[in-house]
Amino acid sequence: MRWVSEKNTEKIPYTTDENGDYDDRSDEKRSWNADDGLSWWTNGFWGGMMWLLYLYTKEERYAEIARISEDKMTECFQTFLGLHHDVGFMFQPTAVADYRITGRSQAKTTALHAAALLAGRFNPAGNYIRAWNDIPGSTDDTRGWAIIDCMFNISLLYWASEETKDPRFRHIAMMHADTVRKNFVREDGSVCHIVEFDPETGEMVKSYGGQGYAEGSAWTRGQGWAVYGFMISYRHTGKKEYLETAKKVAEYCIAHIPESGIIPVDFCQPEEPAWEDSCGACVIAGGLIELAEQAEGAEKERYLKYARRILQTIAETRADWGTDCDAIVQNCSASYHDKRHHFTMSYADYFFMEAVLRLAGMEFKMW
Repeated sequence: MRWVSEKNTEKIPYTTDENGDYDDRSDEKRSWNADDGLSWWTNGFWGGMMWLLYLYTKEERYAEIARISEDKMTECFQTFLGLHHDVGFMFQPTAVADYRITGRSQAKTTALHAAALLAGRFNPAGNYIRAWNDIPGSTDDTRGWAIIDCMFNISLLYWASEETKDPRFRHIAMMHADTVRKNFVREDGSVCHIVEFDPETGEMVKSYGGQGYAEGSAWTRGQGWAVYGFMISYRHTGKKEYLETAKKVAEYCIAHIPESGIIPVDFCQPEEPAWEDSCGACVIAGGLIELAEQAEGAEKERYLKYARRILQTIAETRADWGTDCDAIVQNCSASYHDKRHHFTMSYADYFFMEAVLRLAGMEFKMW
């Protein structure tokens, strides 16, 4: 990471090109959609990696690089239209981490601004946080859409509540989590990606397959968002139902992890084409590690066993440790039905790095 970070100091990377070089979501020479460029939802993970490395090495250079992307992203508040529920992903591993680690006052201001925007997306008719804004060129009405990914974003609200001693943020986070627990998690522990509610009455309308194989299937990264996400809510609130839900989803994952340790895009997808998602794999591993910290004895070892299997598979068969590619984790897929599969994602590297450092004893919890 030393040479990768110096090579990409001024960038906010998402993926690598055919030459293995990171792109730059802060490139002002390019024309971006409203929710891309500086508003792209993964932009916080590069800074998050830098903060993890700072904590691990105590080298100030990583903090300097982290703040470059953090400060660039504050411009998003001015453009506004590209921001949605993923402000948690954007600012929790950057501004919140900066403030918690160094006490930087500007970072606190930035993070609270983001938390207020996230809280503002809450619909009290239905008790859910709206996921996306209207999608340009689409006929979909997303006013009632909530998605499983937001179980991570609400960590920003828990932090804001704890920092300001204002319970409003926590109440919003918990009401959203309760809605997800009721409407997203199926009896067998599989999870919906998208659920639509009537934005006026709050009644559930239907669920969508989203980035998974089909409606009713089990998109693996969504399974990871649920396991890890409910553990985040449990850690911040102590509500036992969140722990039970995390265990339920985790058991579904464990039952479907292939012997190879290679995680598909969807646990219900057909054998061919054998699309993989190494990013979903890393998120699931992180959730299992979080669960293991709340377990004892055989249960603890069981969660760690499967987390290690996933991470070992990534390290040995799906990682580029050389200088031909800026990213480490290979074979990620954003969506089962996309035309493009098996590329790199900055947040796969983030969750891989976080999980490995947690196994190595790092006590700092980003979320």
